[in-house]
Amino acid sequence: MASSLSLQTFPLSLQTPFFAPIDDDAALGWVQGPTASRSWAHTILATAAQAGLGAAALLRHAGLPPGLAEAERWPIDDITRLWRAAAALTGDRAFGLRVGAQVGPASFNVVGYLVQSAATLREALGLVQRFQRLISDGGRFQMLSVGEHVWLIYHPMQGDLAFSPHQIEAVLAAVVSFGRWVTGGRFEALQVQFAHGALAPMEAYQAALGCTPRFGEAFNGMLLPHRMLDAPLPQADAQLARVHTDHAQARLQALEAASAAGAGVSHPEQVLSALRRWLLSRLPLGLPGRAEAAAALGLSDRRLRRLLQRQGVHFSALLDEVRCQMCCDALRQGTALAAVAPRLGFGDAAALHRAFVRWTGQTPGRWRETQRQADARGSELQVVDEAGGPQA
Repeated sequence: MASSLSLQTFPLSLQTPFFAPIDDDAALGWVQGPTASRSWAHTILATAAQAGLGAAALLRHAGLPPGLAEAERWPIDDITRLWRAAAALTGDRAFGLRVGAQVGPASFNVVGYLVQSAATLREALGLVQRFQRLISDGGRFQMLSVGEHVWLIYHPMQGDLAFSPHQIEAVLAAVVSFGRWVTGGRFEALQVQFAHGALAPMEAYQAALGCTPRFGEAFNGMLLPHRMLDAPLPQADAQLARVHTDHAQARLQALEAASAAGAGVSHPEQVLSALRRWLLSRLPLGLPGRAEAAAALGLSDRRLRRLLQRQGVHFSALLDEVRCQMCCDALRQGTALAAVAPRLGFGDAAALHRAFVRWTGQTPGRWRETQRQADARGSELQVVDEAGGPQA
């Protein structure tokens, strides 16, 4: 049993969007209400596949359309239907624990990057709380300090359908699995408890959670020592953490904008604003295309093109506008053109130089000098104003 619940990790790419392209005419349309990410749903499907249960059969038994497998945001009630069908068809009383044991960085989208680069486990859990919605709207974590320990409490936030107990067990098992991975095996839950009764054999819980849990308690959660939460993590990287935080924030804003667009709330302006923010965070990782941008906003390429047309904007022009803005900001800070070029998708400084002249009508050197003179004039005016005082 223990070997079948072993931790597995999966590669995660920043190039992978966390929305599936959704078109106006798509059968799924806009997903409104609480949702969960495709990566979490696919972890469930992958675990069922290991038991010989194919995705098509599982979706059919759950009463879900086959195309849902390609949607990156799933309605919470459909996730619950999937859980119920998987538990029924596999007959596995430890199915939720097995799903939790399958968790790796890929199960958490960009949030996985944040956790990997965090300085401590406490910081990592705080980031999960902050960006929980990128994983799922189906629950929230709370940290409650009690003496030398902290209760990490999981609050399920179900839709119209009551959650399967397997869903709760999968979440806490996932915390343990990911905690073991990110700490290099030093993660230890002193106590784990569930509000529901026991489903699986005790040895399955011990393998997945590292201890024998309590059942029928007032809340779902685990007790963790402060010393473990504050110990440095082996993969901590402050610079990467900043990049990943900016990226996650842009994706969270894109999710909120896409949700607003699905509800029909002034979406052309909101989507354009979210697209600008996404480009600012995405450009340092490579030059994106419109299709990738559309997927990040939960749109089809065609729908994004239409929304931009309503605003009188072409994607290529907006991309150049954002690149110009980033280049100007870097020049103000005294950054060399050669260092800026790769961040903006240019092969060398000469290519960026030509583009900058096209964007602004000035060479980078002349633009920087003009800005310096403007700043100097502004300083002189401020000095004169302060010396002269208020005029009657």
